[in-house]
Amino acid sequence: MRGLAEFVMKGRKQAIMAVLLLGLVPLFNLLSPVVIGLIVLRKGLQEAAYVLAWAILPIGGWAVAGDPLPLIMLFGISGLAGLLRVSESWEFTLLAAIGVGVCVEIYLRLQPAVLDLIFVQMQPFFDANGIQEQQLIALRDVLTSFMGAVYMFLSIVLLMVSRWMQAALFNPGGFQKEFHQLRIEQKVALLLVGLMMLANFEILIPASWMMYLILPLLFSGLALIHAVVAAKKLSSMWLAALYALIMLPLIANLVVLIALLDSWYDFRTRLQKPA
Repeated sequence: MRGLAEFVMKGRKQAIMAVLLLGLVPLFNLLSPVVIGLIVLRKGLQEAAYVLAWAILPIGGWAVAGDPLPLIMLFGISGLAGLLRVSESWEFTLLAAIGVGVCVEIYLRLQPAVLDLIFVQMQPFFDANGIQEQQLIALRDVLTSFMGAVYMFLSIVLLMVSRWMQAALFNPGGFQKEFHQLRIEQKVALLLVGLMMLANFEILIPASWMMYLILPLLFSGLALIHAVVAAKKLSSMWLAALYALIMLPLIANLVVLIALLDSWYDFRTRLQKPA
C-alpha cells in the first residue's frame, strides 16, 4: 500500500493511471476510493476533482452494469476525506459516515432486485424452517440496514487506509497517534444514546438503524483499547484476541460500553497523569 501511495503522489498522471486500472477490477476497485481519499487529504478537493473525474469512468461502468455500490463508496469516501481534512475531527467524520450507510440502504430499497436474488437462493432454507411471510419482511428490513452498516464500516476503514498512507509518506507515526486520540465526546455520546433509545422503540427511527448509531462508538472503543495497549506496552496478542472475538455480540457491546464510559471519564487523560 505504501508503494501505491508513493506512485499516486508522484503526479496527476500517475494518480489517474492508478484509479483507471484499479477501477476495472472487481474488489480492487474499492482501492480507487482509497486513492481519491489520499489525494483529498493531501492536496484538497480541487486537485482530487481531476482524478475523481477519471475514477468515475470505470466505476461508473460497473454501476451501469448493475453494481453501483463502488460508485457510492467513491463519492462517500471523497466526501468523508474532505470533511476530515477541513475539520481534523474523526468524531465528526464517523458521524458523517452514517450517511454512506443510509445511501446504500436507500439504493437497496429502490432496487429490491439485489435482495430478491439473495432471498430466492435462501428460499429452500426458509421453507424448511417454516419462516412466514411477515418474518421474511422483517428479515429483509434488517438485512437491508445490515448491508448499509457493512458499507458504512468499510467506508471508515478505507478512509483510515487513506489517512495511514498519507501519514506513512509525510508524517510517520502520525496516524497511530491520531487514531489513539479518537474519542466520542460526551454531548455526541448522549445524542447517539438518545437516538438509540428512539430506534429501540421505533420512534421516528427504524430499529434496524441501531447498527449505524453503534459504529462510531465501536471505533471509539477500539481506538481506546489500542491506546491503552500502547501506553501500557502490552503484547499485541491482546489486540489479536480482540479482533478475533469482536464479531461476538457480547464483545462488541463491551467495546461500545467502554467507549460510552470513556466519553465521560476520558481514560486517556487519566493514563497520561503521573501516578
